[in-house]
Amino acid sequence: MRFGSSAVTRAERRVSVNTAVSIGLVGTTPLEVVRALAPRVERLGFTTLWINDIPGGDSLAGLRAAAEVTSTLGLASGVIPLDRRPADSLDLANLPTERLTLGIGSGKVAVRPVEFVRTGLATLRELTDAPIVVGALGPRMRRLAAEEADGVLLNWLTPGAGSLTAGELRRDAGGRADPNRVRATLYVRTITDESARPALDRESTRYESVPAYAANFERLGFGAREATITDAARLAEYVDADLDEIVLRAMTPSNSLAELAAFVETAAAWRDR
Repeated sequence: MRFGSSAVTRAERRVSVNTAVSIGLVGTTPLEVVRALAPRVERLGFTTLWINDIPGGDSLAGLRAAAEVTSTLGLASGVIPLDRRPADSLDLANLPTERLTLGIGSGKVAVRPVEFVRTGLATLRELTDAPIVVGALGPRMRRLAAEEADGVLLNWLTPGAGSLTAGELRRDAGGRADPNRVRATLYVRTITDESARPALDRESTRYESVPAYAANFERLGFGAREATITDAARLAEYVDADLDEIVLRAMTPSNSLAELAAFVETAAAWRDR
């Protein structure tokens, strides 16, 4: 099945008034930038600050920095690869459990990735009461998220594909005591200024060259650039999709504090239209 832009009208969609809109930062964002930016993200009413975990960056350190300067903002890692950072090695000290969401994934080298993540999930259940979401590309990992985690973190999907995938998640969670507790969160690369388009294009091209993502794009019938946000109308399409949370992954020319501050201000204006 191919998913292009949704052909249904806004009135025909189930407008999800409870869709959370959050901000995502790359894990290499300097801690001083995170500390300066996080209060603004909180003040502007975004639900959560997500920080991904990549070589050269520590999502948990970034979340600790954000926790120091905020009081209500959600804090989430998206996602920690367990092949590089085993579950029992994670330092969760000084992270407020009531605001924390731990996003985990298999990474690149696990031989049996679903079982690997299942084991890591069980380990983390012993270490923290924070919700745990699973980064999932394929149906088997999404099913694990539906059946055993608190949600799924999706990536590189159009609004239509995101809505259908969220529906599958909820069906897979139907056997749980509270299936509505399982959240569908979608991470969307976003620009709010044309000066950031080269960065968005580079990111799109990079993911299209990754075999697993290339195969997924081919299966779904769209490319990476079709699964991004570049204006307020496109953000509205994502908010109207049947998802629990949209994470606007900030793409700017240099990831400076000034650029990121401008990004969150514009994104808030788009959200509130």
